[in-house]
Amino acid sequence: MSTNNPLFLIPLWIISGITAAGLFVVGHDAAHDALFDSKRLNAIVARLSMLPSLHAVEVWVFGHNRVHHGHTLRQGMDFVWHPLTVEQYEELGRFGQLRHKLEWGPFGAGAYYLREVWWNKMVRFPVPKRWLRQMRRDKAIIALYAIGSLVALIALYGMGGIWQWTKVVVIPFLLFCQAIGWVVHVHHIQPDIRWWPRREWNRFRGQVEGTTILWGPPGWDLFFHWIMVHIPHHVDMQIPCYRLPEAAREIAEAFPGEVDERPIRVGDYVRATRICKLHDFETGTWLPYPSNT
Repeated sequence: MSTNNPLFLIPLWIISGITAAGLFVVGHDAAHDALFDSKRLNAIVARLSMLPSLHAVEVWVFGHNRVHHGHTLRQGMDFVWHPLTVEQYEELGRFGQLRHKLEWGPFGAGAYYLREVWWNKMVRFPVPKRWLRQMRRDKAIIALYAIGSLVALIALYGMGGIWQWTKVVVIPFLLFCQAIGWVVHVHHIQPDIRWWPRREWNRFRGQVEGTTILWGPPGWDLFFHWIMVHIPHHVDMQIPCYRLPEAAREIAEAFPGEVDERPIRVGDYVRATRICKLHDFETGTWLPYPSNT
């Protein structure tokens, strides 16, 4: 049954966006080969779970597993929420500066993720020859899902199928981007978390000091599968999601005073978007926008 009644449609969109994010977290775990003992089962689950979020698994594995996890918060290497210096910001031009203010503001996480992570690092990503066959295969799977569902809905509903496709594929995907963009932001962008020049970076600074352990309210992990318990995931990508709370407690005991552990609070996110605009990599300090922009 289909509905266009906003009283039903909007809540259904919100639920579908959160569900796509939850499935993506399952796929993320499987793409790390952490969810099951079987590599084949991990591969199948990763590809199925990432269909609603339109992510090609092998492209994701390269950017996330190899680059982000290998160089977390390392200047010029980690591409996820990489901050600009004052000089880089001033070179953007008026439009680029306005876009940066939107994406680094309290409502811009989805726009940032859609443009910088999904579009630039997934869709437009130049495929390395070493992984050419695997990445092309997984991009083809996503294209088949997206285009095939559009063709099927047009066959069922005529031109009204475009609206049906927008309702069940496009808008849930955009809401997924908003949810996962916020998740990634709170993992790594905080006033007390600094990014490091390449020569000063080390794994402890990136994997322990560079992220957080955030505890959600009851029922939270029904959808988010402990992804907010993020430090142990960076310490060892092979820890399955359902073991992360146990690992987090052990890490907090082993490194007292080094672990950022707290409840999830909207106020913390808003404060981070207010303070964390530009970055001085040499001093490790967050800076506001220049007063003349």
